[in-house]
Amino acid sequence: MPNLLTVFRMVLIPIFVSLLFYQRFVWALFVFVTAGVTDGLDGLLARRFDQQSQLGTILDPIADKLMLVTAFIVLSMKGVFHPPLPKHLPIPFWVTVAVISRDVFIIVGAAAINIMTGFRGFKPSWLGKLNTTVQIVAITLIMFAASFPAGSGYYLPTLYLSVFTLAVLSGAHYVFFVSRLMNEERRQAPSTTR
Repeated sequence: MPNLLTVFRMVLIPIFVSLLFYQRFVWALFVFVTAGVTDGLDGLLARRFDQQSQLGTILDPIADKLMLVTAFIVLSMKGVFHPPLPKHLPIPFWVTVAVISRDVFIIVGAAAINIMTGFRGFKPSWLGKLNTTVQIVAITLIMFAASFPAGSGYYLPTLYLSVFTLAVLSGAHYVFFVSRLMNEERRQAPSTTR
């Protein structure tokens, strides 16, 4: 069941993009919130009924990242919004680049470390979790501003700066976090082989 919910969340992505493209922001917001609810629900069900699986461990973060990255890319396009453009929209390009670059940096870095050292103990850091939470809140508030543009966009510049700053900081923090995990694994290795 948790894996089915994750797959359902991935199926929602093209629906979400289509709704954004046709400027149905309220419906897109509803789909985005639905995806968030199913994300929490699949984790809860997996823990509650002990249905955690290797496939779910891989698919769950992929579904999350696909939804977020897709949202940032589409909401960075001017053509998605009715002319005249709402204030502070679309999302500035530098924000989207920071979001995508962080994820690519982490994926490529993790793959390189795994190939060179065989290390697989990658875990999300607290700053990484905060970064994802802020991005989810940001997309929700951006779509809210697009749905109800009158006087609602004043908070967007602060939101953009927060997303950018957290993307950069959490990407840099992940380097130190993973190196600490690798050092801990090295220290534990001799004691387990005795």
